[in-house]
Amino acid sequence: MARAGYRPSFFIFGVGSLLLRVLIFPLLNLFIWERRLRIMIARCVIRLTFRSFVGLMRGLGVLRYDFKGLEKLERQGLLILANHPTLIDTVFLMAFVKRADCIVKSKLWNNPFTHGPVRAAGYINNDYGAGLIEDCIASLRGGSNLIIFPEGTRTPEDGALTFKRGAANVAVRSMCNVTPVVIRCTPRILGKGDKWWRVPARWVHFSIEVREDIDIHPFVAAANSDGLAARHLTDYLQNYFTKENERHAVA
Repeated sequence: MARAGYRPSFFIFGVGSLLLRVLIFPLLNLFIWERRLRIMIARCVIRLTFRSFVGLMRGLGVLRYDFKGLEKLERQGLLILANHPTLIDTVFLMAFVKRADCIVKSKLWNNPFTHGPVRAAGYINNDYGAGLIEDCIASLRGGSNLIIFPEGTRTPEDGALTFKRGAANVAVRSMCNVTPVVIRCTPRILGKGDKWWRVPARWVHFSIEVREDIDIHPFVAAANSDGLAARHLTDYLQNYFTKENERHAVA
């Protein structure tokens, strides 16, 4: 069943994305002039679209999933940090997180096929340099739930995690606790270096677990600068997610 439904699900996703690009978002930009309202509606459209796509893949037998601790995401102003084993981790989180914001690569921001949706939704362009962290802090203070993958890219095939310091800098400078989300995918699919057309032999199981918040105040109190606090928090988060991966591998 997984082999039969895998390629059709991505074909449907492509067609749906095209319809959003050429029909829905141009109309939204044309008729909704108030920026905050336009962003709210655009994000809602994207969330419902991704939720439908996840449901489609499950219905076609491509994947199964379980989501633990989903109620923790009902709050506002969350800094959600997750590991990044597959290409569709973003789809899962954006499908289930209300008021979701995220950092978008500049090539997607400027791509003619994607710039309409990402700009209408007001997502953060990662090409803003020094202003990127300030944009992230403003998003959190505005009540959005900001999703960041601290690795910056998908986890390599050997499973070794290497976290960049940007996410920790956002946490320290905004004094916002971290809501960790641990994502596991068995068997491996759409990982770093994998071809999207490589069809799995059986359905894929995603396990997504929202863990208890990590208090960042001890890291700030123990350091004499924001930079040092961010470095210690980055090390802690990398070890935290590495242990989770190792625990899953042993199990």
